[in-house]
Amino acid sequence: MSENFFTDNSDLQFRLAQIDLREALNFKEHAYTEAAEYPGAPRNYADAKDNYAIILGVMGEICGERIAPRAAEADEEGAHFQDGEVTYSAPTLDAIEAIRQAGLFGAMLPREFGGLNLPESIYSMLVEIVARAESGLMTVYGLQEIASMIDEYGDQETKARVLPRFSRGEVSGAMVLTEADAGSDLGAVATKATLDEATGKWTLNGVKRFITNGLADISVVLARSEEGSTDARGLSMFLVEKDETVKIRRIEHKMGIRSSPTCEIQYNNTPCTLIGKRRFGLMRYSMNLMNGARLAVAAQALGIAEAAWREADRYSRERIQFSKPIRVLPAVGRLLLSMRVDLEATRALLAETATWVDLWKVYEKAVGDAGESVDPATRARLKACATIAETMTPMVKYCSTEMGNRVCYQSMQVHGGVGYMKEFNIERLFRDVRITNIYEGTSQLQVVAAIGKLLNRSLDPLFSEWEAAEYPADMAAEMATLIELTHVYQAAVDALKAQPDRAKVDYYACDLVDQAVWLVCGWLLLRDTNTLESKKSIARAYIASIEPRLRAAAGIVTESNAVPLDAIGVLLA
Repeated sequence: MSENFFTDNSDLQFRLAQIDLREALNFKEHAYTEAAEYPGAPRNYADAKDNYAIILGVMGEICGERIAPRAAEADEEGAHFQDGEVTYSAPTLDAIEAIRQAGLFGAMLPREFGGLNLPESIYSMLVEIVARAESGLMTVYGLQEIASMIDEYGDQETKARVLPRFSRGEVSGAMVLTEADAGSDLGAVATKATLDEATGKWTLNGVKRFITNGLADISVVLARSEEGSTDARGLSMFLVEKDETVKIRRIEHKMGIRSSPTCEIQYNNTPCTLIGKRRFGLMRYSMNLMNGARLAVAAQALGIAEAAWREADRYSRERIQFSKPIRVLPAVGRLLLSMRVDLEATRALLAETATWVDLWKVYEKAVGDAGESVDPATRARLKACATIAETMTPMVKYCSTEMGNRVCYQSMQVHGGVGYMKEFNIERLFRDVRITNIYEGTSQLQVVAAIGKLLNRSLDPLFSEWEAAEYPADMAAEMATLIELTHVYQAAVDALKAQPDRAKVDYYACDLVDQAVWLVCGWLLLRDTNTLESKKSIARAYIASIEPRLRAAAGIVTESNAVPLDAIGVLLA
């Protein structure tokens, strides 16, 4: 039987139908004026949405028919390293070729460079589909993100030379930031970039570690460009086109996503090109990359969780115990319900976040293009969109990756002992998902990234809008609960912000971020009930599950008990 990972996913189709991209696309599609020059460009908003459905359907078919059936083989074979050369597994090469033939690379690049000009929200859906099929392959496809950064900050000559190659699927990309002594602390990067004043040419020297897809043809590399500097202000971003001066010293032997090569790279007087301005490498360009990577990894975790849920759903129907399918047993039914509700809540959060990121990007470009002549309303809209996007991006990365790990755990529980065996897909998914709440910023770092905005009540405009909206009459109780929980959460925000002890703020930040995630997901699911009857059961189950947890977390934050901090001081001394 044929499988299509888009058309078999009714919730993903619902997200596409519901997502409102009109405001963003009016900018991104230049008021739909490109159709005359580019045959594939949409003529209006409805045409754009139809195009997205077609693209997602094509990727869904490739993933269901060609990539997923070989996922276990890709994991078993893994990436190869021999005589300093890294190569993909045979199934990975076949998958890349299938995507290339379908013209699905260069997803977010402008049409002038052969791209599809997709918004971030649609790209996230593509990434979810790929990750559901084969988790490691997502890192190859997802790192196309660096092409968008080159498009945004690179010079015209570099863009014209490099970007069409991405769109044609001729090159792969890598984001080269991490070093042995500069993981989360990227300000400590030591790889050195040297400018030859006579020629105006830059060269790189240094070693990078834990580089996902490190065999890439084209990389963006964070390096120290300012002599004598020791902090983030001395870092710049450089583009490297792989040559004989780039040495792969080793690849890591990993627990999961084994088809994705994670490399240690040495640069030996490697020619490179400055991207954008000097000194902006970490604070602007790396943060731009990291924000995109956070969305991509959130989508990856969601895709893996979708696969895990389906494995559990299928197994629970087929496995007979006590003369009945195990799915009718309350203990198993509870696991299945939790997985299903968490998946749909997280998908709603990812779609909402990506929509705000799309708005942030188009308004940032509009303001940049307008320069001094930008009108105050456009600048104000940019600020509002940026604030929400910057708050929700770390929230969704945190939420989705923790959810993915939880769902894979629950799926293995549904399988019981057989799930621990390699013959069942959940064993691979369980290993693959574990990296998602570690790389591109651990869950703990996502909390750090979100907490400052949350303490400044950054989500209040959304809560006010959602509280003022109308919902089905039979969801009145759930609406009332969310309104009350919103006020409980806001009181906890104010209590933590007023806390004079910074150590307590840091310690209890995760409890506040949890509340924000639950609350946003609850409102989004309630909003869905205006459109789809079946969402009422999902919304009711989710809101019922978060109510006691949110109240408890709010109490924990408000009290900010010093005992755990005192214990840390004693036990970890």
